[in-house]
Amino acid sequence: MDSDLPADHEFQYDYLFKILLIGDSGVGKSCLLLRFVDDSHRESYQTTIGVDFKIKTMRVDGKVVKLQIWDTAGQERFRTITSSYYRGAHGVMIVYDITKRESYNNLHKWLMEVETYASEGVHMILVGNKIDLDTDREVQPDAAQEWAALHDMPFVETSAKGAKNVKEAFLVLSRLLTKHIAKGGGGGGWAIPLATPFTVTHNK
Repeated sequence: MDSDLPADHEFQYDYLFKILLIGDSGVGKSCLLLRFVDDSHRESYQTTIGVDFKIKTMRVDGKVVKLQIWDTAGQERFRTITSSYYRGAHGVMIVYDITKRESYNNLHKWLMEVETYASEGVHMILVGNKIDLDTDREVQPDAAQEWAALHDMPFVETSAKGAKNVKEAFLVLSRLLTKHIAKGGGGGGWAIPLATPFTVTHNK
């Protein structure tokens, strides 16, 4: 069973994962985070300055998982700030706006950034946001699905505004991480070295 957990579970968890949200400015990264953690939506657009993060605890396939979710700025002038936050990341959500072809065309740049700064073996998911604006769509799901498959990652379309598939996207990524451990991560962390503050934590 998969479900959200109350705040008093904050320190009672089986695994702690660090997840990054990346993508062009304005694709809805902050809105996805706000919807997932607080189940709310912000109509006015506010640019993320540097990095913001929130914590969410949920049950995934019988395990209590605590997610540290980092919302990174999409503007070029903040890249030197946010690149350092890739260290120790277990999962990355690459987000584009289905109504902005340019944000989709820039996916290769974000993937290159992950490959440059993140630990080897980090798990990724591709998210096409703003499906509530489907009449303005510029990116077809088949094309995005093909891109995701080419780079060995799952693909989900979401609407932060309409609360559609947001939880599912985070759940898919969380499952990848828990399965990674089940397949042999074992012990106190990954089978690959990660930054000490964000090593996967097992609570007894």
